[in-house]
Amino acid sequence: MLSVTLRNVTKRYGDVPAVDGITLEVHEGEFFFLLGPSGCGKTTLLRMVAGFLDPDEGEILFGDRRMNDTPAHRRNAGMVFQNYALWPHMSVFDNVAYGLELRGLARTERQRRVAEALEMVQLTGLEKRKPNELSGGQQQRVALARAVVIRPDVLLFDEPLSNLDAKLRLEMRQELRRIHAQTGITSLYVTHDQKEALSLAHRVAVLKSGRVQQVGTPREIYLAPATRFVAEFIGQANVLPGRAEGAGEGSAVRTPFGTIRSASRASGRVLCCIRPEALTPCSGGPGPVNRIRGVVRDATYLGDQEQVALRIASDDGTAPGEMLLLLHHPKAAVARAGETLEVGFAPEDVILVSEES
Repeated sequence: MLSVTLRNVTKRYGDVPAVDGITLEVHEGEFFFLLGPSGCGKTTLLRMVAGFLDPDEGEILFGDRRMNDTPAHRRNAGMVFQNYALWPHMSVFDNVAYGLELRGLARTERQRRVAEALEMVQLTGLEKRKPNELSGGQQQRVALARAVVIRPDVLLFDEPLSNLDAKLRLEMRQELRRIHAQTGITSLYVTHDQKEALSLAHRVAVLKSGRVQQVGTPREIYLAPATRFVAEFIGQANVLPGRAEGAGEGSAVRTPFGTIRSASRASGRVLCCIRPEALTPCSGGPGPVNRIRGVVRDATYLGDQEQVALRIASDDGTAPGEMLLLLHHPKAAVARAGETLEVGFAPEDVILVSEES
């Protein structure tokens, strides 16, 4: 196992930086995610780590070895592609064994290692099938077996689950977690899917416009986003502007919708970020410290949850806004369109982010 270090890595296309001075370290044995929207530079960064693209500036290291001038086939990095990239005319066995043949391993050793890899991805018995005789999930398992069979120092994933349906994606997430725990290979995974990152990653780097916005564990990034972009990209967030003043161990934030209490301390212009699942309907009497009243714009039943869009207005009626109320396992509809609804939330659920971020 090796660490992967990026030092001020930059890649430009013309005058536009696709990757703009990124510095990161992926620890030995870590499952590290690059997460961000389309065009943020995550795939470009992954391809530079793989050796398919050369950085314009900066260094890429595997352990203490500088890899900038090392061609892709000498980096001992396994790659799992979005489109599987299987040879259609080859059997499952031959697809998985291809990298071993290029490395000149003896036939008996190739057979042993392919058998181990196929057992790891639970495809034993399908060695003679062609890719077009497999399901999408099975093809992705073949691609994974081909990547791990060479015993790479680093394993790279380029949105490998994006072509699978929702049920298969969930199954493959569980498989990827199991296989990573079994192999311990340092892994760098690119995705725009927040659920993949939150459920699988040891740590996540959130990218925007070629730059890193925040690095942390999934829990840190979800519960303590550093910027408005991170708060709104990772899950959902209601964002209300205001001015914070210290109040005891927390803050009182004056917003157009009333004063909101937060357990975090801050001062000056801030944004109050409140996750939809932190909001609960109020029925009067004692309850949450923070309360906001609005009119239901619409309510959508989603089976395991109900999603309510609540339109709110400022105290003087001049600044309408909208909040999203997400209720898990509702026993009955809380409100219908056009009805007034009051929601509450605790100070601990109010995340304060600098307005400049």
